[in-house]
Amino acid sequence: MKQLTQKLKSGRLNLLEVPIPSLKKGEVILRNYFSLVSAGTERSTVQTARKGYIGKARERPQQVKRAIEVLKSKGPVQTYRAVMRKLDTHSPMGYSCVGEVIEVGPGVAVYSKGDLVACGGLSACHAEIVRVPVNLCAKLNPDTDMKQAAYNTVGAIAMQGVRNADLRLGEICGVVGLGLIGQLTGLLLRASGIRTIGVDIDAKMVKIAKKRCMDLALARSKSGVDEEILQFTGGIGCDAVIITAASDSLDPINFAGTIARKCGTVVIVGDVPTGFDREPHYYKKELQLKMSCSYGPGRYDPQYEQKGIDYPPAYVRWTEKRNMEAFQNLIYTKQIDVSNLTTHTFKLEEAPKAYDMILEKSEPYLGILIQYDANKKIENEPIFLYPKPKVQRSRVEKIRIGFIGAGSYAQSHLLPNLPKSADATLKGVMTSSGTSSRFVAERFGFEFCTGDEKDIIENAEINTVFIATHHHSHASYALKALKAGKHVFLEKPLCSNEVELGQIVKQLNSQIGSKESNNEDTNQTINESTNQPILMNGYNRRFSPFAKLIEEKFGKGPMAMTYRVNAGVVPADSWIQDPEFGGGRIIGEVCHFVDFLTFLNGSMPVSVHANVLNDPNALNDTLNISLNYENGSIGTISYFANGDKSLPKERVEVYACGCTAIIEDFKSLTIYAGGKRSKKKLISQDKGQKNEIRVFIDAVRGGEEPPIPYDELFSTSLVTFKILESIRTGQSVKI
Repeated sequence: MKQLTQKLKSGRLNLLEVPIPSLKKGEVILRNYFSLVSAGTERSTVQTARKGYIGKARERPQQVKRAIEVLKSKGPVQTYRAVMRKLDTHSPMGYSCVGEVIEVGPGVAVYSKGDLVACGGLSACHAEIVRVPVNLCAKLNPDTDMKQAAYNTVGAIAMQGVRNADLRLGEICGVVGLGLIGQLTGLLLRASGIRTIGVDIDAKMVKIAKKRCMDLALARSKSGVDEEILQFTGGIGCDAVIITAASDSLDPINFAGTIARKCGTVVIVGDVPTGFDREPHYYKKELQLKMSCSYGPGRYDPQYEQKGIDYPPAYVRWTEKRNMEAFQNLIYTKQIDVSNLTTHTFKLEEAPKAYDMILEKSEPYLGILIQYDANKKIENEPIFLYPKPKVQRSRVEKIRIGFIGAGSYAQSHLLPNLPKSADATLKGVMTSSGTSSRFVAERFGFEFCTGDEKDIIENAEINTVFIATHHHSHASYALKALKAGKHVFLEKPLCSNEVELGQIVKQLNSQIGSKESNNEDTNQTINESTNQPILMNGYNRRFSPFAKLIEEKFGKGPMAMTYRVNAGVVPADSWIQDPEFGGGRIIGEVCHFVDFLTFLNGSMPVSVHANVLNDPNALNDTLNISLNYENGSIGTISYFANGDKSLPKERVEVYACGCTAIIEDFKSLTIYAGGKRSKKKLISQDKGQKNEIRVFIDAVRGGEEPPIPYDELFSTSLVTFKILESIRTGQSVKI
């Protein structure tokens, strides 16, 4: 399918052939009929992208700040990779569309194939096929005017601004900024029985508003504009003022204070600074200032948008979905008519011309629609970036790699380290987003990209699969790939619960052909065999250069170990903290440190006890963990989410045989032995990601044993589950 994207590095717009996005629970896939270009928002996005690096930095100070933080903690190499990855990404354009449902995901009961729906959100983009969560969709009547319905998202934004103004029948509302959202705001206010006043710096927008939606429309530059508004309101002023302008100037918010009545309300919908003058209006009039958040309640809430968990109407009457539905009802019942707002309609192939017109202002515009060929046949096939290779099944000695999931970690640490040699080929990459699949394939040299996991797992040419998806899907993908006879590199964690761990153990046992044991405990040992698929987890720290040096100095034996992790805050609404998607930070990240201590002392943990800091959100991400090992070693993991981020993240201390080793954030290693101190520093942080890929590929290539022994691999996951059990019970737990 084709999708309009932009490269953030150059600002160049591309009409790309990308895979159809994969369908997930609680989502629908639809064929687009029309999508709306939000001229103000998208113009700003393209303008920023087409500036130089300094210009981009000035426009995005928060991202510059984050880049500096990464530079301090991870060094110049990883910072450069992260910045370039962001700039080189294909960024989807658009967020308002209308089309026909062609597929529904699990758990979707309110939509069926053939339904017409209007959609909002970043996934409702300019593409022939889009995938949208159900709470960002509004079902339409079969005879709906689809062109008007395409205004869905901006209509919901305008409606939420009107709701925040909380006006009554017959009151007066000022609208500052008469672009697309300002015009829609005027239409909604009029339909509600509100008298309207519109102000804009553009005389053309003022003229349109005066004709369509405003009782009084004025140019901001007109002399005495505030006095004219005061006269229109009978000397009272506006009951509310809604700012829909986008500007770097303080004039919109200060002007709103000027024309608002005493104890009136100012609502900010547009992108304007809020550093208003306290005197004379905001203070003396006791004005109330409100921020209107996008489409309405539910916006930016992953429980609502991604999981489809609705708010009860009795307590949250108007959500973003219900705003969309109300807007569509106003259109269908002809209480508002937005057809006159459409000044241009472009076919998808001509879409870049729309942005040229917007940037150059070559002709007047307001509502711009992109139209799609609804009769075009679209096949869900892998997209080959290079000539499709001939099948060579006899060349089994060649490593042929497929990649599933390619987020920021994979693009920073896994994909750059994949082998580039005569006997290794990067075949295909699959992500849930078509644009990201295409970007990763282009950047790292895969032969094809896809949105369908079967193109990777069931591909006879691929014999090695890397999996770097959200944690909840790890075990499922690993089992499918193992059953298909593929070697598997699985980014941590191995699985999310003991049931999944048991399934993985059982699958490997069945493939290895070991004699079935009556003991089905997940802690059973696998008998490795060199002619069977290899499963490896991404526990990279054991492959770091400092891990090797400590092993050489201390050997394997009883030791005391401490691992302090200044983990930092991860918000409670992050997918990582979500029990369903991320499993929480103990399963998702503490597993790294459990594995590393097991590697250092060379024996298996036998018991664990955890003490957690009292947390009202029950995130369990500030805790101390005590481990005991078969050989008498002891280990402590102090995992803290409540520290200052300027402190380096990780510090490991090892004590044994009268010697001490200290790793500081995998940038330096200090060893104290025989009364002497030696220190080794690295130019940049090295946590072993490059080396772990190398040893995995070498094991696949040479038919060797798994780089991480299976008993250690499974034990690490089991320990994380027992940590959670210890927190629940307050007791030490045997492993």
